[in-house]
Amino acid sequence: MNRRTVIRSATGVAALAAIGTAEGTAGTAFAATSSSSSSSSTSSAYSLEFDSTAWSYDATNDVYYQVGKVYVTNPAATDYENLSIYVPGAYLTATANSDGTTYTAKINRKGTVGQYSGHTAPIVIPVNTPGYAQQAPATSYSYTSVSEYLEAGLIYVWPGLRGRNSSTSTRSDAAPWGVTDLKAAIRFLRYNRSVLPGSTDDIVLFGMSGGGAQDTVAGTSGDSPLFDPYLRTIGAAMEDAHGRPLSDAVAGVMAWCPITNLAEANLSYEWNMGQFASTSTRASTTWTSAYSKDLAKAWPKYLNRLGLRDEHGRRLRLTESSSGTYLSGSYYDHLIGVITTSLNNFLSDNTFPYTITTQGGPPGSGQTGTSTTYATVADYIAYLNTDSTWVTYDATTNTATVSGLEGFVNSQKTANKPVGAFDGYSRGQGENSVFAMGLNAPSHFAPLTRDVIKANETTYATYSDWNSAYGSAAYDSDFAQKDSVGKDILWRGDAYNPLYFISPAFDGYRRSQVAPHWRIRTGIMQGDTANTTEINLQLALLNYGVRDVDFATVWAMAHTMAERTGDSTANFISWVESVVKK
Repeated sequence: MNRRTVIRSATGVAALAAIGTAEGTAGTAFAATSSSSSSSSTSSAYSLEFDSTAWSYDATNDVYYQVGKVYVTNPAATDYENLSIYVPGAYLTATANSDGTTYTAKINRKGTVGQYSGHTAPIVIPVNTPGYAQQAPATSYSYTSVSEYLEAGLIYVWPGLRGRNSSTSTRSDAAPWGVTDLKAAIRFLRYNRSVLPGSTDDIVLFGMSGGGAQDTVAGTSGDSPLFDPYLRTIGAAMEDAHGRPLSDAVAGVMAWCPITNLAEANLSYEWNMGQFASTSTRASTTWTSAYSKDLAKAWPKYLNRLGLRDEHGRRLRLTESSSGTYLSGSYYDHLIGVITTSLNNFLSDNTFPYTITTQGGPPGSGQTGTSTTYATVADYIAYLNTDSTWVTYDATTNTATVSGLEGFVNSQKTANKPVGAFDGYSRGQGENSVFAMGLNAPSHFAPLTRDVIKANETTYATYSDWNSAYGSAAYDSDFAQKDSVGKDILWRGDAYNPLYFISPAFDGYRRSQVAPHWRIRTGIMQGDTANTTEINLQLALLNYGVRDVDFATVWAMAHTMAERTGDSTANFISWVESVVKK
C-alpha cells in the first residue's frame, strides 16, 4: 500500500490495518530494521571516530568532558551539528597527555556513581528547542548546568540541533532537520560505544514544549525509513565499523507540555477550546468564526477514525450533542475524567491556604504573573465556579467532580491563539515556519486544515474580511514543493507526527522502534494546545503496547515543566533511575 493512504482529511479517513512485518514493539532490542550502506566518507574532513585522547578534566568536580565534536561526516551546519559529552570521573581511567591540558582515557567499567557503573550508566540528552527552534551546542564547559545529572551517575550529552530559526539564505533548517540531527547524534554515540562509557541501550531524551514535541517524535520514530534520506545526506552513522546496522531508537522520553500532533492541531484546538469563544477571530462577523466552527466539526470525524481505546479496551468516540459540537460520547467522558483526576490530584497534593500564581508569559520570558491565595478548598471551588457551576465538591472525601468541558475551558483554559492556531491561514503562526521551505518562507503543512478550507471557502468568501489568498490553492501549492532531499511537505509532516508511527490509522504504524519508557507531564491551564494533544499521545502509546507510560495533567499549571509536586529536574532523574535499573 502506498504511504499516501495515510490519514489526510476529516472527510476521507479510513482506519488502516497494520502494515509490514517489523513489529517495533516496545522493549525490543535497538537494532535497525533494515541494512544500509555506511555513510562515512573517506574524503570528508570529519570523522565518525571519537577521539579518546582529547578529554578535558575538571578536577574540582571529577568530570571528564569534550566540547564541540562534529557527529556527522558531511555536516550542513558545523555550528550546530556538534555535541558535547560530560562523564563522571569514576567512569574513565585517564592519563595526562604531554600537552599538559588533555587526557587519554579508557572506560572504567567497574567505576561506580550511585547505582550505576561505567558500563551501565544511562545517557541523557536534552532537547531544548522551544517552538521547534534550534538548540545551540555548548561552546565552553560549565559544571553548573550538568551537575545534578552527573552527581546521580548519569552521562550527559548535549547535541546542537538545527531548527526553524537557524536557516540561512543558502540552507533551510526546518523540519525534519532538528530531529534528524538528534538521530544522527544518537547514532554517533552508538558508533563509538566501544570507547565511550555508559549504556547506549539506555538513552533517554528530555524536553519541554517544542523540545518535548521533538523528543516525542524521536521516541516514536526510531529507525523510521522516513528519516533515512536525510541522515545519509549529512553523513550520519548508518552502520558500525563492522558493517552492522546502527539504530537511532531510544529507551525513554520525558516530555513536558509537548506541542505535537501538528497535523490535527487546528481542528482539536477549535473543538476543545475555540468553540466556547466568541471574540477576536471567533467573533460572529468574521469569516474565521465560521472557520472555527468547521474545524471543530471536522475534528470528531478524524478522532473517531483513530480507533483509540481506554485502559479497559473500550473504544473512545465522540458523538453529537444537544448543545455544542460533539460534546458527548465515550471520548468526551474520558476527557472529563482526565480533567477531574487532575483536579483531585491537586486537592490531594496540596493543603490550604494555598497560593496560585498565574504564568505571566512563556518560560524564560521574565514576565511575572499574578498571585491569589485561597484560604480554604471551598473558597477555591467558589472561584472555579465564578461564571458557572461546573465543579461540585464533597468535603467529606475531599474530592471534586467536573460536570463538563465548557465550564472548565471558560474558567481555566481559554483559547489564547487565533483560529488556525497552528497552520495559520496567512502562514503567520510559528508552526508554519517549522515546515518552511527556506529562509523567511513559512509554509502550510496540514492537509486536514486544507480540506476544511476547500469544503467551505465558498461560504467564507461571503464575508467581507475573506481574502482569496487564504484559499485551498495556497495549501496545494505549498504541499507540492520539495526540499533539498526531494521530499514534499506531506512526507515531512508524517515524519514529525508521532501518531503516524503509533496509530494503526497511519501507514507508519509498526514501521519504527518505539521507546519503551515514557513520562509525560502537562499544565492543564496552558492555552498553547488542546488537552487532547497529550491525551491522544498517551492513549496511542498504550494502545500500541507500550506498558510504561507515566502520564499526568497538572492542575493550576500552564505551559511549563509542570509537576504535581517537587522539582522537575529531580523528578526526571528519579524517573530515569526507576526505569533503568542496574
